[in-house]
Amino acid sequence: MSQKTNEAWLSELRGPESAKALSDLHALLLRGMGYALRRYDVTEQDVEDFVQEAQLKILDNLDRFRGESRFTTWAHKIGIRVALTELRRRRWRDVSLQDLESPFEDEGDFTPAILTHPAPSPEDQVTQQTLMALIFKLIQESLTDRQREAITAAVIHGMPLDELARKMNTKRNALYKLIYDARQRLKREVMDQGLSPEDILAVFES
Repeated sequence: MSQKTNEAWLSELRGPESAKALSDLHALLLRGMGYALRRYDVTEQDVEDFVQEAQLKILDNLDRFRGESRFTTWAHKIGIRVALTELRRRRWRDVSLQDLESPFEDEGDFTPAILTHPAPSPEDQVTQQTLMALIFKLIQESLTDRQREAITAAVIHGMPLDELARKMNTKRNALYKLIYDARQRLKREVMDQGLSPEDILAVFES
């Protein structure tokens, strides 16, 4: 089954008797995703649900397959993306936005991992902490409540936007706009402090 050519997969899935090809695809995804997700806390039913959703996405995107890899590799990538997206959503499902306000109240270091050097010097570490304190102060004082919630959850904590939109009772596009406006306001505030966003990034990349 897995030795079919890319052309054969596409032809059979689009053909009038696609049921056999869909069954083959289901078995292939079930086996591959079950192995790939073995280190996650998932049940057999979870994997089956992921496979079902992945099949729908694969069928919807057949026209986008360019043949730059094996069809089975492409299909597995879609399947894993579906599974990991759902697992991330579950992780944040019971987290409230109020729980994410802690960085503003925590006197310890809360520099996001993406901004930190793996082995900063003592001087760099002090500079990073000072700048993060400034950023958190600007977030707290310069943004609206909803902008602060969105930036804290999405940018600092990495909450998926779909889940954040649900918690904030808003549409994804509106959330994009909210975060964009918050970023622009923070950029202006940073520049008013005599710094540029590039200056801040340079410190964390040094």
